[in-house]
Amino acid sequence: MGWVRLGFMFPETPAAAAAMSVVGRFCSPALLNHCVRSYLWAATYGEAHGIAHDEELLYVAALLHDMGLTESFDSHTVPFETAGGRLAWVFGTAAGWPQERAARAEEIIVLHMRDDVSAAADPEAHLLQVATSWEIVGRHADQFPADVRADVLARYPRLTFGAEFLASFEDQARRKPDCAAAASVRNDLATRMAANPLS
Repeated sequence: MGWVRLGFMFPETPAAAAAMSVVGRFCSPALLNHCVRSYLWAATYGEAHGIAHDEELLYVAALLHDMGLTESFDSHTVPFETAGGRLAWVFGTAAGWPQERAARAEEIIVLHMRDDVSAAADPEAHLLQVATSWEIVGRHADQFPADVRADVLARYPRLTFGAEFLASFEDQARRKPDCAAAASVRNDLATRMAANPLS
């Protein structure tokens, strides 16, 4: 898997540090850990499969991908991934990124809730999709060995993540019945989450 080389190293850039400050300020401990785990799963999977990607861009998108579920940035008019993507665009622009790079962060976050994207078409979106589908419903379980799972969960435990996330998606579904979160709830999200080997 290349896990030893990865060794929980995160990008050391001003934007990466700022993204961690944002999630630390606005996310619950359980949601913050989920966002960090999402990056770690994504980076590990990418390394194992030789998927070249922009580490800083993936890290920032992974940390910010669920900001639209937080009380401060929830939207009553657009899906949570759209709200979170727009926030990522604002974040990237404020961090001094070119508008094209800020737009990529937005795109990755929006796409993580859409139909599967290939690694060739968009490596960062693909990796975030793999990571979050593993985190939420246990998809791609065979790609993450038991020792890797144990290591990540020991450092970034799930805490009350399952209950918090399900409640957030059910709330999104009630208020925005046409969104992707609502479709997930209708597709028996609760049962699929309960069967996740990470839970």
